[in-house]
Parts: sequence; C-alpha cells; structure tokens
Amino acid sequence: MAFCILGLDPSPFMPLYGLPSDELARRGVRRLVVDASPGFPDRVEVRDAAPGETVLLLNHVHQPADTPYRASHAIFVREYAGRRYDGIDTVPDALRRRVLSLRAFDAHGDMVDADLVEGPGIEGLIGRLLGNRSVAYVHAHYAKPGCYAARIERA
Repeated sequence: MAFCILGLDPSPFMPLYGLPSDELARRGVRRLVVDASPGFPDRVEVRDAAPGETVLLLNHVHQPADTPYRASHAIFVREYAGRRYDGIDTVPDALRRRVLSLRAFDAHGDMVDADLVEGPGIEGLIGRLLGNRSVAYVHAHYAKPGCYAARIERA
C-alpha cells in the first residue's frame, strides 16, 4: 500500500526563528546548538539537524482531536526549517535509524491500533495499519523519548 510521510508545516514556527533567547523563554521555547548527530530530529524536514545548527525545543500539540487521545509533547524544530518533508513510499533516515511507536487513529481521532517497530521494518507495519480501513492516519513517535515524529497517511 502506498503511503505518504509528512513533516510539520513550518508556518507556526517561523515567527520564533531568530527571536532573542529571553523572548523564546517567555514563550516556553529553548534554543539549542546541535552538538551531535543523530540526536536532534527536526519535525519539519524529518531529518537530524547537523552539528552547529540550532534547533528550537518546544511543546507541540500533535494530536488536537477533542478525544481522550488529545496529546502534546516536546519536539525539536530546526531553526529556519522552511519546507516540510512530504515523501511518498520513502522513509527518511531520522525514522529509519530509530525504534518507533506507530499509533493508528480513526477519523474521529480515537486510537484504534498501535505497535512498536525498529526503523528498518517500518514499511511492513505501515502497510498493516493502513490496511485497516478504519484507520484515517498514523502518528510515528520516537519510542524511547516518546515524542511525535511525523504523520503517515495513504498516498
């Protein structure tokens, strides 16, 4: 089954780019300089930021549905990320190299299935989850820290 992996729209984050650190702090955001790769996976471009780049650490509502599954968590956004990842039948390295939790949701935002997968096996689990017609979309989470990584839909 063809699938599409989507990064976050950068538009909501762009007003934060370049703000002084004290202004970011007032908004609950931290700027960090990347010191290792992999280690700081950007949620817009769905790639690991390179050493020396800056990322913004902030809380993001990734599951806005008005259900018990509404959720937010800390994410990294590479400062000045401009184009969201949109890949059909392609898994970016930031997902491929990690253990993932894939969580399948129906059109109402209720979780209907979930499972863990080592990144190299992601296509099989995506196929199984999207093969269930009640699944509207899947969220990928980095399993160890538990934070949102990307959205997966049928292509």
